[in-house]
Amino acid sequence: MHVQEWLETVPAVSVYLLVAVVIGVESLGIPLPGEIVLVSAALLASQQGHVNPLVLGACASAGAIVGDSIGYAIGRRGGRPLIAWLGRRFPGHFSAPNIAMAERSFEKWGMWAVFFGRFVALLRIFAGPLAGVLHMPYWKFLIANMLGGILWAGGTTAAVYYVGVVAESWFKNFSYAGLGLAALIGVGSMLVLKNRAKKAHARAEVTAESPESVSAD
Repeated sequence: MHVQEWLETVPAVSVYLLVAVVIGVESLGIPLPGEIVLVSAALLASQQGHVNPLVLGACASAGAIVGDSIGYAIGRRGGRPLIAWLGRRFPGHFSAPNIAMAERSFEKWGMWAVFFGRFVALLRIFAGPLAGVLHMPYWKFLIANMLGGILWAGGTTAAVYYVGVVAESWFKNFSYAGLGLAALIGVGSMLVLKNRAKKAHARAEVTAESPESVSAD
């Protein structure tokens, strides 16, 4: 069976649920490839009409927001012992240097750490639980969580869907080449967004530290 014919047999509701669940569980603090799943689903939507990109983006946004909120509640109740447990379970992600970096980000930027954290893989995993552990006011967390989740999920879906449609129209006689190019462009666009988010993150850190250095002098 041709690959595209097989993809057409995948129920759209299964794609929506998979994306929402994977992104939601990742937002709880469990390292899962949420962004990869979303990019793949958006590419599928651009290639196969039975997956609606609007519904896909809405499900991804819902998974991000709900998952982060549950992670916040778990972190607020679990406290530091939860971070220690995660460190034992996932030492590569929840190592002491990574946790220290995330804590500095939250202490300096607060809501912005939650917002920009959605665009950075490591902070995306930390955002919910660590905001709860640090007792960030929930209303602040919820606003940043909703804005970041909708922008990240909706923007990723729209960007990858668009480049997938364009690539398909260019390579309609070479479906594999079109899909491969769409994947490369989609991943490339996400890397550009991540790089910009990290630069904005770094500029904010320099700005936050400059008054301290001036007063020290």
